[in-house]
Amino acid sequence: MHKTLATLALLSSFLFLFASCSSPDPEAIPTTETPILPTATTTPTETLLPTEPPTATSFPQPAIERPQYSIDLQLNYSTKAATVDQTIIYPNWTGETLTELVLAVQPNLWSGGFSLNSLAVDGTPITNYQLPNLNQRLEIPLPQPLQPGGIVTLTMTYGLILPPMPAYSNPNEVRPQIYGYSERQLNLVDWYPFIVPYQPGEGWILHNPWFYGEHLVYDTANFDVTVTFTDGSSPQVASSGAEVASGSAGSRRFKLEAGRTFALSISTLYKVAQRQVGDVTVYAYYFAFYDAPGEAMLQTTVEALQVFEEKFGPYRHKTMTAVQGDFNDGMEYSAFYFISRDYFNLYDNTPKNYLVIIAAHETAHQWWFDAVADDQALEPWLDETLCTYSERIYYETVHPDLVDWWWGYRYFEFQKAGFVDTPIYEGGGQRPYWDKTYLTGARFMEDLRQRVGDEIFFAFLKDYYTQFAGKRATSADFFRVFREHSAADISDLMAKYFQKTY
Repeated sequence: MHKTLATLALLSSFLFLFASCSSPDPEAIPTTETPILPTATTTPTETLLPTEPPTATSFPQPAIERPQYSIDLQLNYSTKAATVDQTIIYPNWTGETLTELVLAVQPNLWSGGFSLNSLAVDGTPITNYQLPNLNQRLEIPLPQPLQPGGIVTLTMTYGLILPPMPAYSNPNEVRPQIYGYSERQLNLVDWYPFIVPYQPGEGWILHNPWFYGEHLVYDTANFDVTVTFTDGSSPQVASSGAEVASGSAGSRRFKLEAGRTFALSISTLYKVAQRQVGDVTVYAYYFAFYDAPGEAMLQTTVEALQVFEEKFGPYRHKTMTAVQGDFNDGMEYSAFYFISRDYFNLYDNTPKNYLVIIAAHETAHQWWFDAVADDQALEPWLDETLCTYSERIYYETVHPDLVDWWWGYRYFEFQKAGFVDTPIYEGGGQRPYWDKTYLTGARFMEDLRQRVGDEIFFAFLKDYYTQFAGKRATSADFFRVFREHSAADISDLMAKYFQKTY
């Protein structure tokens, strides 16, 4: 049903509770169906702020550029359980000798959700690993120290029992959950153990989960994922990677190069539409009776890809997949994103709604998250601020008459929002965290742009993207690149928007 602008404006503050890249309300109580989160007294992080290792190195260079993940997923779609054979080939680019590997295992945060059946390093079985119950941190001692420039091969088999995704009732009672299954879809996100980044001199970067925001940090990696349905099912598979010949009857194979994550969403109910943008195939997966919003999601993704390639730099993958989520949230992954079912329900056949806004936002994460990564726990503004402001860039390019509407609808005044560079652990709650990181951040970007003008502003963003695509950036990196393009005095903006000096 068509919604008037007045009605949408009234709903906007409520709907933003499900805005892109969100996590649950801090008052939500974990159950056996949700991952165990820390209490307020838990030490929030396990490492200090990371930076990317220097590109100029004096140690021997590994023969491969990045980790290689080969994953064979045997999924019983009916019972929502799987067995997985996984191989990781890991090159030591850290410049330090490593005596252990640390992996993030998100399914282990659900009771009974993960079982490690076998583990070997370079063919040597490993039994003295550490993976406490309901803990994400898997520590694997290496049989031999891994010298700088060396390569190690890790093989493992494990079982997954997927949790149900809670049905929506109230955002203050039920946290949005993406991993797991509903009556209409099965989502595999952060579903495989992965080696976390290593910061020379400080150690492995694995932060504790929190009630809102994202806590994981990723290296880039190559993925080769084969999916076989063991129960004879033949559902649609939405994937981070491009599908290639599997070489095995009844299996489907997907590959992704230089991605941060590999996500899958599977359903027997999906309708699929696609569009070609140069050499990139854009897919939209959505449920029946949502043809109009499904087409709008696809169209917005296509338009946003074109805008952001022009404004920031080239898109790095061969596919881009957008999926209607059967949950009240939006979230980005490499070459893949979800949009909340609520935005589909409220779509009014115009660009003046959250479905279009968030489709542009999540597409922007392919530049600010997948390409230029950051520490999502300690410096989340580096992707969320840029993606929120990228919405404005999308509208000014595709719907220039709606820029003022976007500001009024997306951004509204609030008292004492706080500083843009706030870690997730200091956000003060889900809504205040969004106010700081997303909305106040967008206002900072607008002020910065007005201070230096469009020519310098967009030259800076292009250079920032070029310098850090495939790497992790810090706030210091962001402002260093900015100062390479402008000598403008922005000390007043820094004092207004940031709690630290960069």
